[in-house]
Amino acid sequence: MRFFYILIFLISSQTYSQKTIHVFVALCDNVNQGIVPVPTKLGNGQDSKNNLYWEALYGVKTYFKRNLDWQLIKSIPSNDKRILERVLFKHKTTDTYLLADAYDGKYIKACTIEFLKATSGDFKTVINEGDSCLKFGQDAQLLCYIGHDGLMEFEIEKSITSKDEVVRDIIILACYSQGYFDSYLRNTTANPLVWTTGLMAPEAYTLKWAIDGWIKNETNLQISERAAQAYHKYQKCGIKGARRLFVTGY
Repeated sequence: MRFFYILIFLISSQTYSQKTIHVFVALCDNVNQGIVPVPTKLGNGQDSKNNLYWEALYGVKTYFKRNLDWQLIKSIPSNDKRILERVLFKHKTTDTYLLADAYDGKYIKACTIEFLKATSGDFKTVINEGDSCLKFGQDAQLLCYIGHDGLMEFEIEKSITSKDEVVRDIIILACYSQGYFDSYLRNTTANPLVWTTGLMAPEAYTLKWAIDGWIKNETNLQISERAAQAYHKYQKCGIKGARRLFVTGY
């Protein structure tokens, strides 16, 4: 009997320690998004292999694939025509999994809606990996949006409201994301770790540095500072400007 309880404790501890992160990436799209055009090859929202936010040098897939802290587990075929590719990573020193979905740039509105639904507890994603059933979407502890701030061009019905009392951490790397996402997220229980007050390049180094702090259970302010430090390092924008750009909380 004692062995049984020990076994249950070990299983429970393992389950509790496992963390999942879901990253929603709206691919850069010169034609279908209201962005300042980038080179054609980088701004083709229907081509994940060359896209600025996916397989370019600082795109999510390339940057995490090359990073020594993360291991690419697999690329997963998508049955959803809007998602051109999804990739699964595992952190090398913790039981943390990251799922990133590359949405066709013309479906940026759907990407935004599904991100918001996940923050509200109304969007499930399950990935089978070996003997594990990994839960993302609403069941991820951290939800991230990367890409153009489509809310500058379109609105979403305010019917996206909390379906439960779960507090989900979020990161939104898009231009002026605090101002445009605020009214939607206040209808949920989401905890904004990092979002922005101005124009920015939503590249993966900022996301990775912020996630480093999240994995270590740092405070919101510490995680926001990590984002600012990363952006300053790569953009050479000045740390004071970076700290004004990246903010936390409502």
